[in-house]
Amino acid sequence: MAEAAAHPRPTISTHVLDTERGMPAQGVRVALYRLDVADKAVRMTQALTDADGRVRDLLERPLMAGDYRLEFDVAHEDGSFFTALAVDLRIRDVERSYHVPLLLSTYSLTTYRGS
Repeated sequence: MAEAAAHPRPTISTHVLDTERGMPAQGVRVALYRLDVADKAVRMTQALTDADGRVRDLLERPLMAGDYRLEFDVAHEDGSFFTALAVDLRIRDVERSYHVPLLLSTYSLTTYRGS
């Protein structure tokens, strides 16, 4: 049991920050797709960001090597310029977790591989 605690199950997570308002972006729908197992993208899970703008784990199963897509629904009722963002990832090392933050404002979106 101690060994499992020392090596937690790998995750794919995100943190969405609204840099225009200077606060976490709560309620952003984030979907995780698998890209390399069928003729089209297969949705694995979806979740809403919490009050801190986070989805701590989008995986509901063990992480497998392959190509994935994170899709963010960033449309706001206030008339955002951007409505969605899709980020495609290639996962090779299934022993580590992957964190993909998103910084957003009305006319800018930035993402990167976090730690």
